[in-house]
Amino acid sequence: NARPYAFLDNAPLEERRTQAVYMRRASERNGNDGLGVLDTAAIDKVQKEAWPEATNADELHDALMLLGVMTQEEAAISIHDEGNGAPAERFLSELVASKRATQLRFAEKTFWVAAERLPMLEVIYKKPVLEPQLSAPESAQRQPWERADAIRELLRGRMEVCGAITPNALAETLGIGHSEIDAALLGLEAEGFVLRGKFHPHATEQEWCDRRLLARIHRLTIDRLRAEIQPVSSQDFYRFLFAWQRADAEHRVEGPEGLQSVLEQLDACELPLASWESKVLSARVADYDPEWLDRLCFSGRVGWGRFSSPQNPKARTFAPLRTSPIALFQRENLQDWLVLAQANSAAELSAGGQVVFDALKNGGALFFTELVRRTGLLLSQVEEVLSQLAALGFVTSDSFDGLRALLVPSNKRPTFGRNAGKRRRRTNLASIEFAGRWSLLRTQPSFDSQSAGNGACPDARSRDAAVEKFARTLLRRYGVVFRRLLERESFGVTWYELGRIYRRWEAQGEIRGGYFVGGASGEQFALPEAIGLLRSIRKAPRKDALVTLSAADPLNLQGILTPGPRIAALTANRILFRDGLPLAALEAGEIRKLSQDSISDLQV
Repeated sequence: NARPYAFLDNAPLEERRTQAVYMRRASERNGNDGLGVLDTAAIDKVQKEAWPEATNADELHDALMLLGVMTQEEAAISIHDEGNGAPAERFLSELVASKRATQLRFAEKTFWVAAERLPMLEVIYKKPVLEPQLSAPESAQRQPWERADAIRELLRGRMEVCGAITPNALAETLGIGHSEIDAALLGLEAEGFVLRGKFHPHATEQEWCDRRLLARIHRLTIDRLRAEIQPVSSQDFYRFLFAWQRADAEHRVEGPEGLQSVLEQLDACELPLASWESKVLSARVADYDPEWLDRLCFSGRVGWGRFSSPQNPKARTFAPLRTSPIALFQRENLQDWLVLAQANSAAELSAGGQVVFDALKNGGALFFTELVRRTGLLLSQVEEVLSQLAALGFVTSDSFDGLRALLVPSNKRPTFGRNAGKRRRRTNLASIEFAGRWSLLRTQPSFDSQSAGNGACPDARSRDAAVEKFARTLLRRYGVVFRRLLERESFGVTWYELGRIYRRWEAQGEIRGGYFVGGASGEQFALPEAIGLLRSIRKAPRKDALVTLSAADPLNLQGILTPGPRIAALTANRILFRDGLPLAALEAGEIRKLSQDSISDLQV
């Protein structure tokens, strides 16, 4: 819920976002990147600009009215000598002579005050000594003051010009008790006038700052951070992506935990089924073993399924499962992805498909043999129907082995008991029985906007949470995100929705905004750790390293990062890179050069 002061006026968006700055805490600071804190130079600059300057007696009187009280040192800072040789004290003398100002002494404190402020100050400072004696104008005497209101009003004027300051500093300057200072600041906070936090880089105690001043400080800080970043070329960005996504030999991961980290990056990314293990995971995980993926699936950490709707779901023939877009996802995010996966079309199932769908809907998760028994269909019919339902995005299973089995002709698959005791390669063990239980990914046989994972239309709050989860996933996938990367994604999330989230995170110091990749227009946002890797990649010498990727790989950004036509995201198509520069593509069996550099057909 927004605080009552989040949107008090029609201030620019950057100023309204300063509510986010309230959350800056020392615990959120991000090491050497300087995120989560405000720039000291920006704080000093805004404070200097906000402090009133007087070039004549009238302007000094206005400053006294604003601050309520001014020490001798503050008055000297405010008075600007234009070089005419007149002493700065002349303005104060003019105000005293015209009975518009006087000195107020209370205990050990001495202040310059305006005559109009005397009724308020006499409530705060009991029985003060005025030198010279002065009476407030009759109009000022009409307003009655309570002590708490008077202190709050005194702080209001001072906070408008003093920038980020601690309660202790205010109490020391004004000679007012700490408890009364705290109460007045809390009252101003409730009005939305001030915000609290730790704004200086090495602040150890809580500070308070006027909301508008904080917005200006924050804007200057962001401008400084953005100015530090130099954009890289698309070639260097490709080199960065190969390292970020572990797609080159130097950065490959190992073992099941390494595979898990790769799948977290590729969460909900839809690729042709046949490309997942043979082209994508094996390119990122050294000595990839399919059993690792099955373990992650059986443990409940990873699942598979299709989220996008078919182009023509009412067609009687469907694209083969081998080329159907299938996503591997983190199961904890499944409900969010189902919220985003809705489309405006309905799918028509075959008679057998409807029978299997109803069996899973009524019976819950079922093993393959249970499905055969409950539906009364032949083994081959159930396999065909499961393949159809998986291609449409209606079913999933406990492991990935079920999909592997559906890609292999039934006469080439082992069954339980066959070849028992013989050594055989793990890749030949794909069996429909080894898939575990089959269950519905969606509980409604349609892709309309009224159905989600539980068959109900998600509310706006559910979608907002899902979009925010997707925004984080994109950052984790690419490190640096911008509008055109959405063309590679299947969810119907707009850049407008993502941009609002990214700008808020930038305001909170979680991510950086700027211009990171040359040639990519529009706003760009990056994770702090991605910026460090991007800089190191740019500075590192090129090694003439060759990388070959399937065109189905998520890093096929031809036509997005680079000019020219796109390369169809098919498993058999390939792209050859040298140090991030795309050299050639193998498409439909033909080699197409993408660069003037010389290459051989064998390299492609």
